[in-house]
Amino acid sequence: MSSFSCSTGLDANQLSPKKCRGVNKNYIEDIANEAINLLWNICECNNTALYIFNKEGCLEAVLHYMKKFATNVDLAISVANCLQAVTEDNPDLLSSFNASAQQILEAVMLSPESTMKHILLRTLIAGTIWNIKDTIPPGSLGSTVNAILKIFSESLAIDAGETIIRMNEAEKNRLKLAVEPETEENMSDTTENCVLSEDDNMEEIPKGKFRTENDVSDLLPSDKWELKEVTALLTAQQTALEIIVNMCCSEDPSDDEWEELSSSDESDLFMENSYNEGSGLLLSPLCLSDEVNSAFLNNLIPKKILEKTAFPNSVAVDICMHNPSWKPLIKKLNAVQCRALTCLQSILLVSDVDCLGGASALQSLAQHLSQLIFSKTELPTDTEFLEAVTSALRALLQTMASKNISQCMTPEQLLALCEAGIQSSNASVRVNVVSILGISGSVLAKGQDTAETLKMIGKFLLEVAMKESSLVVAGEALDALFDVFADGEEAERAALQIKLLSTLKEFQPVFRMRIRKEGKGQYSTDQLCVLDNVKMNLRRFIAYQETLGKTPT
Repeated sequence: MSSFSCSTGLDANQLSPKKCRGVNKNYIEDIANEAINLLWNICECNNTALYIFNKEGCLEAVLHYMKKFATNVDLAISVANCLQAVTEDNPDLLSSFNASAQQILEAVMLSPESTMKHILLRTLIAGTIWNIKDTIPPGSLGSTVNAILKIFSESLAIDAGETIIRMNEAEKNRLKLAVEPETEENMSDTTENCVLSEDDNMEEIPKGKFRTENDVSDLLPSDKWELKEVTALLTAQQTALEIIVNMCCSEDPSDDEWEELSSSDESDLFMENSYNEGSGLLLSPLCLSDEVNSAFLNNLIPKKILEKTAFPNSVAVDICMHNPSWKPLIKKLNAVQCRALTCLQSILLVSDVDCLGGASALQSLAQHLSQLIFSKTELPTDTEFLEAVTSALRALLQTMASKNISQCMTPEQLLALCEAGIQSSNASVRVNVVSILGISGSVLAKGQDTAETLKMIGKFLLEVAMKESSLVVAGEALDALFDVFADGEEAERAALQIKLLSTLKEFQPVFRMRIRKEGKGQYSTDQLCVLDNVKMNLRRFIAYQETLGKTPT
């Protein structure tokens, strides 16, 4: 790794030949690109490599090649990927970002090129600058955050479906107009003449790398150019959404955790219950800074996120389905939708209701999420989508309940969602649907003539608590029961009819024994802490229900 710093000998000013302007792809830049990609992959998965990167001053060598962004965007994207990886959770590197380094990054952010690859490049650099935000003077932080979110907004504003349709048509037209390549003999003669006329430090380059000055192939897209452009756009949009999630939480989640953020409403309640019941992930309190909140609104970030939660354009999906080389884009389209749903969840966690557009906007959002879930004859089964959409719905319903905003989903829809979701192999999905039922049930308990619905909800939650294989999900089901049957005449009536008290009293020792036997080794410390809290609340809830039975009617 330390020898990588020697690569600065491949001077950026020497990369392009002076006289042979027909180079298709400079082999030195190819070598640099491969080296930086290797460095990126190593540092991303190995802390020792990251330590050596810091110690050996590799940052300067990597930034050296960012200067080529105007003429070699692929190399610049590799550099940007590497920079984003090495700056994430790496405070030891911050001191290396001097004024010169930051000027290079700023030049990329301000570049005017509008290709999708350049949009990806600017998005990655914006993410890098967010990672090193602690090096930015407080007086400049607001404008920097706004610049970052402006780049994300521009990326998210592009309709990926329409871009696929347009680029696919462009590819078809290009292939129709493709010209026959020159004969190998002509190319060979041209190459030899060009190499002989070079009087600088050029080594002989393999034949076939050059073309005549009259060749117009540089005006045509390279092979798969259109596909690469769409891929760059979708990667940029996914990256932007992931970084926005991190901006909503001061404790950046890992790749596996970032889409599993829990939901909450009031900051006081969040402080008391600052854990994710699904994964045991400890979270920070609501923490959207004034700078980020202002930039979110200025750049219409919530609106752009909402637009990306829609299902992908069916025409674009059909194009990809019938074109083998474009088919992988379907997975990327779905990934963008899932990231947008997770992003929406994060926005709901940290934004005031008024900033989100008020009660009517939240009700419209509830309708939108309901349509995503129930628009097809069968409920969705894709695990990633189901986790993302139930996480967003959970956060939304909790926010609406805390503000006494009427909810739009019918009990039948809720039960259908929960019955499907509880079959998922993903524990986070099961946690989400149980929590959703608890939130909705607690709202119904305050109404009139809801006992029958509360009975169905209670039976469902009891069955989950007693039969669920995951203690975390079982604990969430118990918490939901506590919320639904905490208060109200309808809840009391329903509780008596389903024999809630006697069932819980019988189940209490079973739950305690499961925690003792299964807890250690299978669950994290944070999850065990949550389960201990549920165990204590179960004891209290049973005592509370017993007092209700003794109260004269």
